[in-house]
Amino acid sequence: MLYELAEKATKHLKKHGDDFEIFIEKSESIELNSEKSILNFAKKENTFGIGIRVIKNNKIGFAYTTDPTKISEVCEEAFSNSKSNEIDKDFSFAENQKYKKVEGIFDHRFKQGFNLDIATDFINTVLNTVQAEKCESTSASFLADFNHNIILNSNDLSVENSVSMFYGGLAVNAYKSSEKSTAYDSISSCIFDLDGEKLGENVCKIAKDSIGGVKIDVDSMDVILDYSAASGLLNPFISGFNGDNVRRSRSILKDKVDTKIVSEDLSVYDDGRYPNGFNSSVSDGEGTCSQKTTLVKDGILKNFIYDIYSANKSGVESTGNGFREYSSTPLNSHSNVVFNFKNSVDISEIDKGFLLTDVLGAHTANPISGDFSVESNNSFLIENGDITKPVKKAMVVGNIFDGLSNCQELKSDLKQKGSFVIPKILSKNLKVIG
Repeated sequence: MLYELAEKATKHLKKHGDDFEIFIEKSESIELNSEKSILNFAKKENTFGIGIRVIKNNKIGFAYTTDPTKISEVCEEAFSNSKSNEIDKDFSFAENQKYKKVEGIFDHRFKQGFNLDIATDFINTVLNTVQAEKCESTSASFLADFNHNIILNSNDLSVENSVSMFYGGLAVNAYKSSEKSTAYDSISSCIFDLDGEKLGENVCKIAKDSIGGVKIDVDSMDVILDYSAASGLLNPFISGFNGDNVRRSRSILKDKVDTKIVSEDLSVYDDGRYPNGFNSSVSDGEGTCSQKTTLVKDGILKNFIYDIYSANKSGVESTGNGFREYSSTPLNSHSNVVFNFKNSVDISEIDKGFLLTDVLGAHTANPISGDFSVESNNSFLIENGDITKPVKKAMVVGNIFDGLSNCQELKSDLKQKGSFVIPKILSKNLKVIG
């Protein structure tokens, strides 16, 4: 069906003889939510849309529709919209390329009938585990999403992408006498291998371990960034590698290529072909082959990321980082950001430290300078290599670039949390305010 619609759009667009791009997308999703222990929301949804971009007289035009019977109308609308835009010779579309399969990003159970019953079984497993752990669920959620798109353009480019994503989230309360503690965590995978029982056990353990807690004074100390805390604080870091931000002088990394910006123990990659990666695909949203781009090598800044437009503006090649949906034009953004350390340290080697499980307020971090001031959530003291007491309330203040300039990998599994593929990170001498 999608290729038939694309052929119809192509025939109409070729009448104008200008450059064009067709992006057709369909998706299926199943979503469940519970409030406390009651499943109160369930939705199964199918969506479809087609986005058309054209370049006429060096002016870009865009339009989209969710109605497959309106192909000719949306094509005409795209050409009409181009007339009101400014001339810009840096707009262009991807050239035809050779594409390679990416492993582990699509679960074929969607084609075999993934349904609400399977999703319900998962969330019930989570809720039953919470009850067995003698905690109280405040909310639980599950999402299964399948997305298929095809991209064609006037350069004879034709590519299709199929990806799937599964997500489970849980928030709980734990009680002891008159004291209460809360905790939240989530798990995600491109393949339906989520362990609901393990999710329930882990979140309940964090909540129960956090009950009580001690007050601490202002101090600079070694801080372990657990997966959720690290992923929250790394967003202003990765925004500095956006080629569009660099061009607009909105990045602290401008003019720092081939200079040291983080620990020489650390290399960082943007990998759109990372196996099982949440943002992996055969191509980006413009049809450019997904690739692995070295951003930092042994602490030295090497590259930025680009979509076609920002690459043309900067006089470089696209790195395959143009992301979009049918209802939007491409946006230059990162894919899977992989942190690779040469060496690691064991928690037993830390005499005095602070374990930061999660943070509140990461969105307030300065996206240009990297300065942050966040509230710790479910944090613990580390004494003589052991996790000891929970901490009642604390703020962690610092700069993410400085924090990564003096950091090490804590011996731990490599996990993907959001866009980041990371271990637990030991950042030295961050300021902790009790």
